[in-house]
Amino acid sequence: MIKVGITGQSGFVGTHLYNTLGLYPGEFERVPFEDDYFVDVERLKTFVKSCDVIVHLAAVNRHTDAHVLYETNMRLVKQLIEAMETTNSRPYVLFSSSIQEERDNEYGRSKSDGRKLLEEWAVRNGSSFTGMVVPNVFGPFGKPNCNSFIATFGYKLTHGDSPTVLQDNEVNLIYVGSLCRHICDKIREMGSRTVPSLVERDDVACDFEMKVSEVLGLFENFKKLYFEQGIIPPLNNIHEMNLFNTFRSYIDMESYFPVKLVQHTDVRGSFVETVKIGVGGQVSFSTTVPGVTRGNHYHTRKMERFVVIKGKARIQLRKVGTDEVLDYYLNGEEPAYVDMPVWYTHNISNIGDEILYAQFWINEWYDPTDSDTYFEPVVKDE
Repeated sequence: MIKVGITGQSGFVGTHLYNTLGLYPGEFERVPFEDDYFVDVERLKTFVKSCDVIVHLAAVNRHTDAHVLYETNMRLVKQLIEAMETTNSRPYVLFSSSIQEERDNEYGRSKSDGRKLLEEWAVRNGSSFTGMVVPNVFGPFGKPNCNSFIATFGYKLTHGDSPTVLQDNEVNLIYVGSLCRHICDKIREMGSRTVPSLVERDDVACDFEMKVSEVLGLFENFKKLYFEQGIIPPLNNIHEMNLFNTFRSYIDMESYFPVKLVQHTDVRGSFVETVKIGVGGQVSFSTTVPGVTRGNHYHTRKMERFVVIKGKARIQLRKVGTDEVLDYYLNGEEPAYVDMPVWYTHNISNIGDEILYAQFWINEWYDPTDSDTYFEPVVKDE
């Protein structure tokens, strides 16, 4: 079991990496980190002594005073090195630098200089170090006006604002899930090495390149089709799927769902259009007896829609790593749906006195060898 700690665990990449490591409980043990460890020397020492691997993500990436930004990021690196040397700890350290190293700004210099300090520490102490130079990272739950222009676009378009393109550059992009897999693979590789140590610069490849205006155009289409009309838009590749899941993460779940469907009724009965899709996938149908709950699992890449056709249901969602549970009550007399965001564990319960009829759409055919289904109760004490 490899013990992995993440400085900046509560941040955008840190949260995703912490959750990704949790998908492999047989390989990795997560060593918890709290931001105030950097103001408590003894707790920081205890943390570094507990780790086989430290992924150093803690950093300030925006500040009104560029000098403060540089000094803060350098201080965090120096504190980490001091804690490791004081305790004679030699974990494998991965450092998240940035392609902004090449730019003439304080953030880029803090990343370049911080990487060099950690390289020197590794050589001096016979430890292993990987200095990752990372492209622009995007993904669900990124902080708007901070982590990525993509986060800003998604938030504004789902909250009644109109984003603008300031510089229409071609941008190298990597999905946060791809970065997390890369880090996990680096840890695995280091664990299998027979040489005593390795110090390296790691130029992390981007997933794809896209102009800022192209991203905005795609998001505006997502808003028109999905956010306003409930239509699953055409998604031509995995990159567009990752962008779509990122866009969806900025929707206010409490106010947007459940979405009621238009029901057409005449003497013959009723007719409801449950899902309009521009992608493939799989449609399923289930019956659930009163008092029974289905689900209690989450997906990291799949999109899923629950539609209640007949009966009374409660659909519950909870974002992994948080405590807040969202409850939605649906009734087949007014057919409605709820879509499941990635990294939200979810379930559906029959809370009525008759059999519940529900339809499920998911954007992939079910593959038992790669189900992207991880079980976790929505309500933690169940």
